[in-house]
Amino acid sequence: MAHARIKRIDASKARALPGVQAVLTYQDIPRIPYTTAGQGHPEPSPYDAVVLDNRVRFVGDRVAAVAADTPELARQAVELIEVEYEELPAIFDPEDSTKPGAVLLHDEPDATGIHDPSRNIAAHIHAKVGDPEEGFKLADRVFEGTYHVQYVQQCPLEPHVVITYFDENDRLTIRLSTQVPFHARRIVARVTQIPVSKIRVIKPRIGGGFGVKQEILIEDICAWLTKVTRRPVRMEYNREEELRSSRTRHPQKLVYKTGVTNDGKLTAMTLKVLANTGAYGSHALTVQCNTGSKSLPLYRCDHVEFEAVVVYTNLPVAGAFRGYGAPQGLFAQEVHLDEVAHALGMDPIELRRKNLVQVGDSPPLLEELGEGKAGFKQVILSCEMEECIRRGKQAIDWDKKRSRAPAEGSRKRGVGMACMMHGSGIPGVDMGAAYLKINEDGSFNLQVGATDIGTGADTIFAQIAAEVLTVPADKMIVYSSDTDFTPFDVGAYASSTTYITGVAVKKAAEQCRDQILSVASNMLEEPIDNLTLRDGRVWAGNERSLTLSEIALYSLYQSEQFQIQGAASHFSYHSPPPFAAQFAEVEVDTETGQVKVLEFVSCVDCGVAINPDGATGQIEGGVTQGLGYALTEGLVFDEKGKLLNTSFRDYKILASTDMPRMTSILVESYEPHGPFGAKAVAEIPIDGPAPAVSNAIFNAIGVRMRALPFTPENVHRALKSPREQDIEKRKSEPALTPG
Repeated sequence: MAHARIKRIDASKARALPGVQAVLTYQDIPRIPYTTAGQGHPEPSPYDAVVLDNRVRFVGDRVAAVAADTPELARQAVELIEVEYEELPAIFDPEDSTKPGAVLLHDEPDATGIHDPSRNIAAHIHAKVGDPEEGFKLADRVFEGTYHVQYVQQCPLEPHVVITYFDENDRLTIRLSTQVPFHARRIVARVTQIPVSKIRVIKPRIGGGFGVKQEILIEDICAWLTKVTRRPVRMEYNREEELRSSRTRHPQKLVYKTGVTNDGKLTAMTLKVLANTGAYGSHALTVQCNTGSKSLPLYRCDHVEFEAVVVYTNLPVAGAFRGYGAPQGLFAQEVHLDEVAHALGMDPIELRRKNLVQVGDSPPLLEELGEGKAGFKQVILSCEMEECIRRGKQAIDWDKKRSRAPAEGSRKRGVGMACMMHGSGIPGVDMGAAYLKINEDGSFNLQVGATDIGTGADTIFAQIAAEVLTVPADKMIVYSSDTDFTPFDVGAYASSTTYITGVAVKKAAEQCRDQILSVASNMLEEPIDNLTLRDGRVWAGNERSLTLSEIALYSLYQSEQFQIQGAASHFSYHSPPPFAAQFAEVEVDTETGQVKVLEFVSCVDCGVAINPDGATGQIEGGVTQGLGYALTEGLVFDEKGKLLNTSFRDYKILASTDMPRMTSILVESYEPHGPFGAKAVAEIPIDGPAPAVSNAIFNAIGVRMRALPFTPENVHRALKSPREQDIEKRKSEPALTPG
């Protein structure tokens, strides 16, 4: 059942089973409210969760935890736990959450940070620039549209897995698949009442995260079981549990309203969002902040308003997912602007060009929103959006394909595009640090708290340090993400890793460089100003030089005998947006509704790409996920809130055979706040595929797809007349559709 109170729970039979080491229920551990969101302290998400509760709020919520000698015994013990429930009314439609008389999902007195628990509102956001009502009066035409985006799951190759044990010093060690080792340590310390000094978190190589591992989901349970049993514990989600009980992207209903002059100048823009956070408010506030801040400021407009209401339901919990609210907002915005352009008789590219943000602009909504912490003015210092559009338009052959005659038969082709912006870290929040030291052979140990989750971050840090010290990157021995041995870092999220921690690495390398030159000055008896560091040697003119090995040996064993080392941290009030334009060509079968993406072009301004191959890989991976969001993915529930598609047989992610021909173009700008001119690239590629495909479908068949995903059923239904749609809807089985 999706919503119930536990009236009675009896674990005695489970505890009596030989080989069972512990059974925990809400009766066995302290009730300490917290948030599962791995965010900086103090977290902007509500403290509405406890490790084990006397109430379940969705199908897949926790009831009890069992530790046994084998997984088979643990499953057997679970079956022996007797639970008597008092079933409560359940809410599955976000529209019902705030209605008078609706059951309250979080009326517990110890929950904090909830915007309005009496109306099931987890978070509320409102920001306004200018006077939208006046802006609409200035418009020649006003357009309004409603858009829907669905529940989707991150689907990392490796599910959540945790190993906990006490080491020889009686300290709790946690090895886990995570994006946020330092946040995990802090939160586990809170809920287990074990001091931070007694906990070590290690992140080994992991198989992907995409935001779902920015959560503390099973670390707390494992830690408690190890605390109780004094034995190592290992827990791993299977794919069904990963899909059902981890985290998802927030479903939203988005209402967009735009005022525009006849020549395409925007006079007013408003976006109202109703978002479903599911049973708990993990990332409820901050994701929806991004829905507004990563979409509306893309275009110049003097009168703008954004409002989001985030409500609880008895469905799975939404959280962080690559893009973090931007795919939702940009889907609505970029489809809506395509509609506006069509109504005005304008090329959709020209409408966008007329209104795009420019270098030197300071969009006030960026300052108004933030991510739980606002008030930081953002000035656009790097933007090659015009070049992204120009090169993408050329690569897709836009003019020719837009003007071609309609094809004969049922298969129709069309092209569409979308523009997007994102961010580089959270201004005023994110911080990273690095430590670097030289070894006797001229190699270096680089320690960073930043978390490489398959993104190539460790390689990029090696490249940055090597660039400063003029040595090959393989001279850098990188060790990351160990709370005992690496400096602090907030973790892998918000597209902050290269932009924030990369600068910390650069600073630490510059400290080492300065010390190397100082030692070499003594050795060569030359002023520092006469020395240069190039090709891994310090040169006095072009004749005399020292190797880094000679300098290291001298500093460690002779002279003053000290360690050449650098330690630095970096924190920024700036979040320079990367920009992108994405183009799709599709073929739609009007008889079946099948949509096939034939070609996809991504032109991305991520500043200076530190590792162009890695950046291209990020673009292609993001597009793959974005096309899945557009075409096939969506969690489906029955009328009681039970997840129906619990495996990759039923939850369709795209395979390599489903992918179109892809072109990824890096359009270089120079961002003065980033390391060597770099901005973020990890998230922006996922933001545009859905609106680009929707707009291409319209170009192909003249039908607007305002709700994701564009499955054959949904497209075929949209092709039917309103009467046919109503008949088909009444024939369909009662089920909660995605979103």
